[in-house]
Amino acid sequence: MIAKLSGLLDSTGLDWAIIDVNGVGYLISASTRTLRRLGSTGNTVSVHTEMWVSEDKMALYGFADISERDWFRLLTTVQGVGARVALNILSVLAPDRLTSAIAAQDKTTLCEADGVGPKLAARILNELKDKVATLATSPVAATQVQGTAAQPAVSTAVGDAVSALVNLGYKRIEAFTAVNKAAQSLGAEADVSALIRAGLKELSQ
Repeated sequence: MIAKLSGLLDSTGLDWAIIDVNGVGYLISASTRTLRRLGSTGNTVSVHTEMWVSEDKMALYGFADISERDWFRLLTTVQGVGARVALNILSVLAPDRLTSAIAAQDKTTLCEADGVGPKLAARILNELKDKVATLATSPVAATQVQGTAAQPAVSTAVGDAVSALVNLGYKRIEAFTAVNKAAQSLGAEADVSALIRAGLKELSQ
């Protein structure tokens, strides 16, 4: 099993790269996010990898960081999400934004990825909503997914405030993030009106 590669970036394409490790070129498939981070040909690079072996094919997938690799593993547990679709999702959504989108149950954001329609987005949200806590990549994302004893991630007041901001024209993921930050600041007793005002202030910054 190949878990990591370190070497020189030999060449890249739209969704692949070849990494030269002591004269041996390893072909990896990767998200555009990872490919951007690898930089220019000739750079010394290091990627985490996931190796898939089947009866007729062996494929190696590369990731700029462990969080992206872990998300790849989790996404591909969902029926209908193969390696290509998982990489498409990770190409448009960094791990912390993907965590927020699933916590917010935001189908629109997931549908930004090629190959993800409303039905598949709904399946991803449904199957992963209880699994993302272990992959939260920032304090804000962790609070959104896990909550705390005093402030659950999604209370009725938070949900109503998010809906109000969405009705004002904000994207659901933006509204969800802003209202959750407001809820952390104001505490568990904050009502809907206070959360809306504080959420709008967050969005204006």
